[in-house]
Amino acid sequence: MSSEVAARRDAKKLVRSPSGLRMVPEHRAFGSPFGLEEPQWVPDKECPRCMQCDAKFDFLTRKHHCRRCGKCFCDKCCGQKVPLRRMCFVDPVRQCAECALVSHKEAEFYDKQLKVLLSGATFLVTFGNSEKPETMVCRLSNNQRYLLLDGDSRHEIDIAHISTVQILTEGFPPGEKDTHTYTSLLGSQPASEGGNARATGLSLRFAAPGAEGLTQLKLTAGEDAHASRRQSTAWLAAMHKATKLLYESRDQ
Repeated sequence: MSSEVAARRDAKKLVRSPSGLRMVPEHRAFGSPFGLEEPQWVPDKECPRCMQCDAKFDFLTRKHHCRRCGKCFCDKCCGQKVPLRRMCFVDPVRQCAECALVSHKEAEFYDKQLKVLLSGATFLVTFGNSEKPETMVCRLSNNQRYLLLDGDSRHEIDIAHISTVQILTEGFPPGEKDTHTYTSLLGSQPASEGGNARATGLSLRFAAPGAEGLTQLKLTAGEDAHASRRQSTAWLAAMHKATKLLYESRDQ
């Protein structure tokens, strides 16, 4: 990928919407797959009362719109200003209590997990039915749209073309031998009830340009260095969170 193409993908511009200032991709096609579109506001004439506490709007009880859901609330029910990075707002914006709670939880992804994904980690990578894995560094692109794999060969996978993701975990239940289990990244329970499970790899299927059907890719954390293994495990955990956000974006 040339530096000129990369710069075009990462270019951003400042725009003003009714909800506030947003720093958005200059080219819409390069927007983050984790992003959310601004909602349509409920028209003022359709909400004479707060949609949470049912307080009647008047000169003293003013009407406010939540920037995340677009519904109408009084100041008491929509007084929090919270960062909303999935909509690219520059400053914290007004949100109702329910939406503010969700946005607070998502902030951890942007403050922690996203940085891990952008930094990358080293894995043994196997494409399709190949029996020989290749050591590669896997990281998320700066615009969050592609998985970039760099080793003796180079590949990029469009996040939007990934159809399924599974995490490979290794658990150590008391009195049992090591086990290897595939569990969906969208599941809430990470394999072992005892809390001893650890992520060891990732399996995903995606649509490759020009290829028929889906291509399978497997990432496995190596055992060569403790620090490298810890970094790979952290990357897998961050990918877990990213996948959940991705599927939520597709459902909204």
